[in-house]
Amino acid sequence: MFGCLCTGGWPTFTSRHLPRWSGTVAAVRGALFRAFNGPITVEDLPDPAVPRDGVVIEVRASGLCRSDLFAWHGHDPGLALPHVPGHELAGVVAEAGPATTRWSVGDRVTAPFCCGCGRCEQCSAGNEQICDNYFQPGFTHWGSFARYCAISHADTNLAALPDDLSFKHGSILGCRMITAYRALLERARLAAGEWLVVHGCGGLGLCMVMIGAAVGARVVAVDIEEPALRLASAMGATATVVADPDDGRATVGAVREATGGGAHVSVDALGNAEVAANSVRCLRKQGRHVQAGLLSARATALPMATVVAKELEVLGTKGMSARQYPALMDLIATTDIDLGLLVSRTMALEDLPEAFQTMEGFGGSGVAVVTEF
Repeated sequence: MFGCLCTGGWPTFTSRHLPRWSGTVAAVRGALFRAFNGPITVEDLPDPAVPRDGVVIEVRASGLCRSDLFAWHGHDPGLALPHVPGHELAGVVAEAGPATTRWSVGDRVTAPFCCGCGRCEQCSAGNEQICDNYFQPGFTHWGSFARYCAISHADTNLAALPDDLSFKHGSILGCRMITAYRALLERARLAAGEWLVVHGCGGLGLCMVMIGAAVGARVVAVDIEEPALRLASAMGATATVVADPDDGRATVGAVREATGGGAHVSVDALGNAEVAANSVRCLRKQGRHVQAGLLSARATALPMATVVAKELEVLGTKGMSARQYPALMDLIATTDIDLGLLVSRTMALEDLPEAFQTMEGFGGSGVAVVTEF
C-alpha cells in the first residue's frame, strides 16, 4: 500500500539516499504527534521505502487543512500512532518503484487526498476517490508534513504540475480545489447564471467562490467574519451575508433575499450541523445542497420535510480522481482564478503547532502552506 505503512507503532522503512541529481544524503524531518490532541513535534524520521508500484515524493509544499485538525483529534478510528499528518502536497518524484510506468525521477507532481488502488470496480469506472481499497496520506498512512512522502499506485494517483504553477499553489489543488471543482461542476451540475451560495469562507469555501465565479454563476458568500467575506468578494462573490451564529433564520432570510427566492446550489463548506441545515433552507424549489465540509460523528438533523416538499437534492462529495486534474488545470489557466489569493501565509514545519491552534479557534483566513522542511 503506502511506503510508510502504519499498523501500530513505528512504520517499517528502508534507508534511501536522495536521487543523484541532489547529491546529498536524506535528512527526513517531519512533524508528528504521539497522542491525539497531544504535542506536535518536529523530529528526524525514518526514510520511507518506495512502493513497488509507487513513488517517493520530495515534498516542496504542503497545505494545512481542517481535516488535518480532525486527524489530530482522533476522529478517524483507523489512524495509528505516532502519526505524521498532511495531505495537500506538491513536490518532485525522488524515487520511482520498478512497476511505475508513467513517472520518473524529477517529475513535478501532486496527488489527490483520497487515492485509489486502480483495480476495483469504482476505480475502473473512474471513481478513484471512492475506491473500495482507498488510502489517504495523512490519515490511513503517514502524510506530507515531512520532507518525503510515499504514494503507492502512482500511475493511478499522481497528476503532473505544469511548469508555470508553483509548488506552493500546486499544493492547494489536492484537497480544497479538487473538492470544490468536482462538487460544483460534477455533483451539483452548477450552470452559468445560477445562484450559488457558499456557507463558510475558509480555504474550501473560497475555492468554491472562485470556481463558481469562473463558470459564470452568481455567488453569495456567507460567513461570520467580515475579513473572510472581503476576501470572498475579491475572489468573485457578487454578494455577501454576515451570518448570525445565534439566529439561523435571519441568515437564511438574508440569503433568500439576496438570491431572489433561494439558491439553485447551496454548499456547506464548513462542516457544521446548523450550517448544513441552513444551507438546505436557503434553496429554491428543486435546488441542490452539497455537503462538502466534513461533519462530526454526531447526528446531523436536516430539514427533511423541506427536502421532500421542495424536491431538493442532498449530495455528498469526496475529492476527485487524478485523471480529472487536466480539466481543472485548464479552467485555472483560462479564467481569472488566482491561486495566490488563497495563500494567507507560508511557514516552516516548526510553525505547525501554532497553526493548528489558530485553526482550532477558527482564526485566520485563506490557506497556510508549509514550504520550509
